[in-house]
Amino acid sequence: MAGHSKWANIKRQKARVDAKKNQTFTQLSRAIIVAARNGIPDPTGNFQLRTAIEKAKAAGVPNDNIDKSIAKGAGTYQDEAAILEEIRYEGYGIGGVAILIEALTDNRNRTAADIRAAFTKNGGNLGETGCVSWMFEQKGVVTLEGEIDEEALLETSLEGGADTYELIEDRDFQGAEILTEVANLENLNQTLQDRGFAVKDLELRWIANNSIEVTDPEQVRSLFKTIDTLESLDDVQNVIANFDIAEELIAANLQY
Repeated sequence: MAGHSKWANIKRQKARVDAKKNQTFTQLSRAIIVAARNGIPDPTGNFQLRTAIEKAKAAGVPNDNIDKSIAKGAGTYQDEAAILEEIRYEGYGIGGVAILIEALTDNRNRTAADIRAAFTKNGGNLGETGCVSWMFEQKGVVTLEGEIDEEALLETSLEGGADTYELIEDRDFQGAEILTEVANLENLNQTLQDRGFAVKDLELRWIANNSIEVTDPEQVRSLFKTIDTLESLDDVQNVIANFDIAEELIAANLQY
């Protein structure tokens, strides 16, 4: 059952090297708005909303901002006329690397222009809908923190309907990631907590079905510039790519 998520590993390695900032308050608040709009505006009965609120609180978003975002999603906040749309953009980075971008926007034209510019400036191009999404599959991911008993994790993962898991022993983090079908994420989360595992985070993540190995330092630098530029946009919620690079290459070539 043990698995491997190359993109997740790259993201952890990259975070150590370039100290990438957390999502902005705007991005986190928008995730709450959409979650409240897609379900009931009560976190006890809306799993997506509960997860969005937990992430916002962990990032230090004030409670007033969280309450306002829930009200906007529920349609009870009268001073906000803008309607946010969930849009997925797709494109190619340098070397043919597939990149997915999940966005929340109140202005499609602005967001598309900003994303297109991020690709163009770094040797890539924004593609048509469907051009790369077929290379990815969305999964639910539970991240555990702390020392893990692998035998107990395997038993609990099977009980909770997980697909795969990966133990993590990084320089600054120890734990595990467990992948499951999207519809089973809440059940898996509850099963792990019932068995005493410390759940650090829950998310929906696009997993690449195949990866492209990038060995050229200049291409590595260009790809991460593309991703950094995309992630800096308030309208962008998440960026996923299908490339694989060695940790030492990241550390040696991301000081741009």
